[in-house]
This record gives sequence, structure tokens and C-alpha cells, in this order.
Amino acid sequence: MTPEKGKLIEVLKEVVYFPKGDNIINLKMVDDIELGENLIRFRLLFEKVDDEKNQFLIDTATQMLKNAFGDIEIDIVAASQENSLSKVKHIIGIASGKGGVGKSTVAVNLAIGLALQGMKVGLLDADIYGPSIPVLFGNEETRPLGYDRDGKSYMIPIEKYGVKMLSIGHLVDKEMPLIWRGPMASNALSQLLLDTDWGELDFLVVDMPPGTGDIQLCLAQNFTMSGSVIVTTPQRVALADVRRAANMFRHEGVNVPILGLVENMAYFTPSDMPEKKYYIFGKNTGADFAKELDMPLLAQIPIDENISEANDKGTPFSFNGFSPVAAAFEKLAKKIVEMF
Repeated sequence: MTPEKGKLIEVLKEVVYFPKGDNIINLKMVDDIELGENLIRFRLLFEKVDDEKNQFLIDTATQMLKNAFGDIEIDIVAASQENSLSKVKHIIGIASGKGGVGKSTVAVNLAIGLALQGMKVGLLDADIYGPSIPVLFGNEETRPLGYDRDGKSYMIPIEKYGVKMLSIGHLVDKEMPLIWRGPMASNALSQLLLDTDWGELDFLVVDMPPGTGDIQLCLAQNFTMSGSVIVTTPQRVALADVRRAANMFRHEGVNVPILGLVENMAYFTPSDMPEKKYYIFGKNTGADFAKELDMPLLAQIPIDENISEANDKGTPFSFNGFSPVAAAFEKLAKKIVEMF
């Protein structure tokens, strides 16, 4: 007896892939279904074929099919799930517990710093409600091109300073408020990731929105992240926000490695006296935060009176090779490369 495909689909809709919180049919993980006399054969698509946890899902699907169809041969083959991120080696999230700490500035300059290290780099602006990457790169009016392949439309990321980038700010009018509920914003993030032809990348840096909401969970639970970097300022009052961000990534339902802490605005250095350091917001608090939360302190980024002007002009400070700020970002980029 040959099993009915419709019944097979209904049974597999009961098989939930818990890391993504949905069933394997809706997640399009089932491919190449072959039905024969007392035979069910198909491929089960995974982002990481060699993940030891895959076998549990295969065993679950096998048992549910045997329960539904009786004594029948079940042949499920684990295969690679090809998508726009298949050639991206590492996704690094840049996060913060609250806004206003310079997270986007760190994301932009880290991406450029990685590119200056010879890496192939992408930058995604995941701050759906407050995108700032277009401003920091000076390309607010630029729109991505696109093309169709196999009946699906793809966007081509905008490239500048050796970095492939995309932001919701490149797709909508800059004066238009995005009045979206959480699920709509999460869907927009998934489209920016999966409907963009990123090509081969060593690193995809993701500028995450501040806080611990839907966007962060969507990224962490639905995509394989190599790690996260948390950005803070030196004030002691910021510790609670850093702790919340760290606890989110360490939560068993998220479980993203924390690469370390970046202390932004660590001290003020006048551009004409780069050897001077004025700790106007407190000294060594970044190191104290890192020690208390059991994570490395990756970098201390100084304040320079020209950095705001550079951001407004769309000329990131990483190109200023004689600046302590540029030197700090270069050091940060090298540390990230060494980790992988």
C-alpha cells in the first residue's frame, strides 16, 4: 500500500522543530518526498547537517509516521538547508540593554574594521523602528537593486567601504514611521536576511535594536548566530541594562555565545592631544562590568569631538588611521577575527 501524501503532510505538521518554534512543514524543512509501496522517503533540511541534535528530530518524525502508517519503511535523510545565508560563515549581533550607547557606531566601525582586515563583510540594520545605518554610511537615498531567481525575488545589498549593507531605511521613506506590531517587525527582519543575496561572507554584523524584545528573539532563535557583542557606556547605572542583555543571550531558549563587552565613550581624548585621557563618565567601570558578568572586555572606545560630525557626514571613523578611536576599532576587529 502506498501512503497518501496529504496524510503524510498532516502528520509531519505535528513534528515541531523547537529551536524555531514551528512545525517542519511550515518551516519548509521537508523536501524530495518519495512515496512507494510501504515506503516513505524524504530529505529533512537543516542549517547545520552535523548538529547532533538533528537525530532527535529525525527519530521523532520516524516514530510519528510509524504510528500513523503502521509497519512501513521510513527513510529520512538529513541534508543542508540552502538559503541566502548558506555562504555566511559567522553572524555577529551587536546589542545593548538600552539606546543611546553608540551601538550602531560600534557596529558600523567594527564592520569596516573587519573589512580592513581583509574579511568579506556584510552589515544588517536590524533596528527596524530606528534604522541609523543609512545615515552613518551617508546613503539614505540609495535603494537596493533586485532580481528574480527560480520564481523568487532577491535584493542586492548596497556596498560601500568594502561592506555589503542593508537596512529598512534603504527601503522606506526616511520620514515614514513604521507603526508595526512585533510579528510584523520580526517578519521584516527575516525578509531582510533571507531575501537578500549576501553571497560569500566571513562575517555578517547585525546592528540589533536596544533591549530584549521580539527582534532580538527572532534573530537569536531563528538564525544560527556565532556570537554577540554587548555595548555599554561607563556609568554605573548602565550595569543593570548590560545584565539584562547578557541574561537574554544566556537564556536557555536563546543560548547565543557572548563574545564580550565593548565600553563606548570610555574616556575623552582631545584630537590635538591624543595622549590625554579624561574619564568623564567614570574609570574602569567597563572592566568592572565585564568581570562581574563573567565576559571579556573587548575594547574601550574613546570619545573624540569629531566623531559626531563624521557620523553625520557618513564617513565612519575607522578610516582615520591616526585617531585613538580608529585604533580602538582596529584592535576590536582583530580580536573578533582571532576568535574564529
